[in-house]
Parts: sequence; C-alpha cells; structure tokens
Amino acid sequence: MARSVAVKKGVKPAKPPYVLDEQVGFILRQVWQRHSSIFSRDIGTNLTPTQWAALSKLAETGPCSQNQLGRLTAMDVATIKGVIDRLTARGLTETSQDPEDGRRLLVSLTRAGQQLSEKVAPNALAITRETLAPLEPREREMLMALLNKLR
Repeated sequence: MARSVAVKKGVKPAKPPYVLDEQVGFILRQVWQRHSSIFSRDIGTNLTPTQWAALSKLAETGPCSQNQLGRLTAMDVATIKGVIDRLTARGLTETSQDPEDGRRLLVSLTRAGQQLSEKVAPNALAITRETLAPLEPREREMLMALLNKLR
C-alpha cells in the first residue's frame, strides 16, 4: 500500500539539501550530452570525439609518444591506446620508432589523417559555435575563461 504524505494547503515543502538540477557535475553532463549530439550530427565523418581530439592534437603538435598524446588530450593510457589502434586500423595514424629513444614509439598522422583533419576542422569549429550559440559573445568568453580556470 502506497504511503501518502499530507501536504498542508499553501505550505511549500522544505527544499532538500541536495538538488540534482543545481549541481555542477549534473549540469556539465547535460551540456556534454548536448555537445556530443551536435558533434555526432555535424562532424561529417565517422569519428568519435576522442578520435577527433587525437587527430586534431597530432595535427597541432606533430608526432609524439602515445603517452604524451594521452596527456595532451586528457585520456588515460587504455583509452588513448584504443583510440590510436582504431585510427591506425583506418590508416589515419601510424607509429614509428623515436630516433632519439629507440624504446619509444611515436604516433603521427598519415597523409590520409592529415587530409582528414584539415577537411574536418571547419566542421569542428562550427560544432563549437553551435554549442555556444545560446550565449552572447561576452558570455562565451566568460564561460571559456571560467571553464579553463576549473581545469
């Protein structure tokens, strides 16, 4: 049998100490879900956000170790390994020995990976613009500054 709670007319129930809709993590997750949806719809190719992060970072920095690439893209060791394995299987990245340290492998873009990163970059910029579209220009700048401060 369901238990009913008597509510007095005109009396507002007390606010609970924890309201999910007011929590930063919950709000960030909802914003991430919206951004991911925009990304999936508009990236224009079969890339995940983590794959795009690796490709764009390699285009930006040039060859680097898988470990360093993981740090630069905020991915743990297992995640970056899977991302690079999938990108390599697609012919977008390749590994080679580091000429300065033969024990280390360097990850780099293939010609196809470089071409894809150049082709997709305008879409990625448009995705960022759409994600931030509800904000005024000053609010966008402020949000990015505040998010960078929270890093």
